[in-house]
Amino acid sequence: MKLYGYWRSAAAFRVRIALNLKGIEAELVTVDVVGGEQRSEAYDKLNPMRIVPTLVDGDLTLIESLAIIEYLDERHPEPPLLPGDAVQRAQIRAVALALAADTHPLHTPRVFGRLMEEFGANEESNKAWLQHWVGITFDALEKMLPAAAGKFCFGDAPTLADCCLVPQVIVGQRFGFDMAPYPLLSGIAERCLDISAFERALPTNQADAP
Repeated sequence: MKLYGYWRSAAAFRVRIALNLKGIEAELVTVDVVGGEQRSEAYDKLNPMRIVPTLVDGDLTLIESLAIIEYLDERHPEPPLLPGDAVQRAQIRAVALALAADTHPLHTPRVFGRLMEEFGANEESNKAWLQHWVGITFDALEKMLPAAAGKFCFGDAPTLADCCLVPQVIVGQRFGFDMAPYPLLSGIAERCLDISAFERALPTNQADAP
């Protein structure tokens, strides 16, 4: 099994967490998205979307981090990342999608690049842009989660929601996002990072990190 990604990619980060939680060994292959390697002819053949991550498992090539994690969860069901009944699984997916589909795509390198090239944005305005959109999501999650939260987003074991929350918190910290108004989310993220599977997946702990 190979995971094509980049050390600072939040999407690759969440897949690394899932692999670690399940104890799955995967070869990590660097795609330098800052240097534009994702647009190379070789990578285009692997992933025409030209994004990371990409999972290769035998004859299967799979893109999109949430699809990859759900595939891993079905192929390797312990520990479950989508536990509970249909209602709880839907609630977990809703939180995961709020983070991975509604928030993260708004502040990827290609979005920041487009804002700078076409609309005159700079590093400071991009920072404000990220803080605005992350704040909207975190405001909502801080209200949504208390009824469900235990030690983690849903109960006392990490789920898909936690795999998505921690990378977003780490990205926010890199851009100076203030977590003080979010004690629930901060506590969950801290407890996650006390677990080796999360800590080992941190961007700064990757072999391709500078």
